[in-house]
Amino acid sequence: MNSNNSNALVPLKNGNLPAVVNKKRELPTLSLVREELYLADRQAVREQLPDILGRVLARIWIDEKFHHDFSMNPRGTLETNGVFLPETMDVEFQKPNSSRPRIVVYEKSRESKFRTRIFYLQLVMMAGR
Repeated sequence: MNSNNSNALVPLKNGNLPAVVNKKRELPTLSLVREELYLADRQAVREQLPDILGRVLARIWIDEKFHHDFSMNPRGTLETNGVFLPETMDVEFQKPNSSRPRIVVYEKSRESKFRTRIFYLQLVMMAGR
């Protein structure tokens, strides 16, 4: 709209829009943790990792490189971002190309090939009225 339009809510001078252009087109980085975090056991994983993985899901939503890195190597990506899990814990990224990705955390026994699911997080968007 120009400033000559009587229906304009905010008159503009010289047709310039009041917006700031981000020439670098960089998004702010969403940190997973403030400082390196070493989770020692199952209890620590159950208490602290869900919040961190919630941040992972949020970052996956906005950061294409992080999404790719996490889908290829979840544990390595967590470690690169300062989160270290016990050796008995395993993280799996399921449905990486869907609108509802899921992260599952397993505990594997040293004496067995089987693993036990500890918890999972899934991105679910809901609208309400």
